Amino acid sequence: MVKVLILFYSTYGHIYQMAKEVAEGAKEVEGAEVTIKRVPETLPTEILEKMGAIQAQQAFAEVPIATPNELKDYDVIIFGTPTRFGNMAGQMKSFIDGLGQLWFSGALVGKVASVFVSSASQHGGQESTILSFIPTLLHLGFVYSGLPYSCQSQMGIDEIKGGSPYGSSTIAGGQGERLPSEQERGMARFQGKHATTIGKKLIQ
Repeated sequence: MVKVLILFYSTYGHIYQMAKEVAEGAKEVEGAEVTIKRVPETLPTEILEKMGAIQAQQAFAEVPIATPNELKDYDVIIFGTPTRFGNMAGQMKSFIDGLGQLWFSGALVGKVASVFVSSASQHGGQESTILSFIPTLLHLGFVYSGLPYSCQSQMGIDEIKGGSPYGSSTIAGGQGERLPSEQERGMARFQGKHATTIGKKLIQ
């Protein structure tokens, strides 16, 4: 059995939608036990209200909140975060900054990690967010799994869409009006299955 954690932060629900697709892809691997959790929100309620995020976050309010120590219990961890100025969201960074004890003990060494993201615009920092995420994962000892070109939908120019060799992604629109397209959802499923397949091979 390979244990998979989809760990995300989402402000308006776009990353949550992608997380569900990543989980579906992971479940396609025989013997996969898949869990979806979120990192804690760090913004005050009054700020979230001004951002118009309270109602959107109700859609995934029942998703359990992860604790740093439990990451050692999984074989594959797939992280999802919106882009913030070309980097991961502060909520995700705050959570990862709490992994010092697991880093010190080497508890995450050899586990598989992957990252999926969202941004408001097509060139809003999707690739830089994943690329800036990867060194952190390497410091923690993870083996990184991306989105290989065998997922050919990332190569098409038939629509404006996310996706790169570094990981799946979606474009949310400036007002959050665009939900993940079917092609973006497909890339997320591919990524979930691909990372889980690698994780299963590594523990055999």
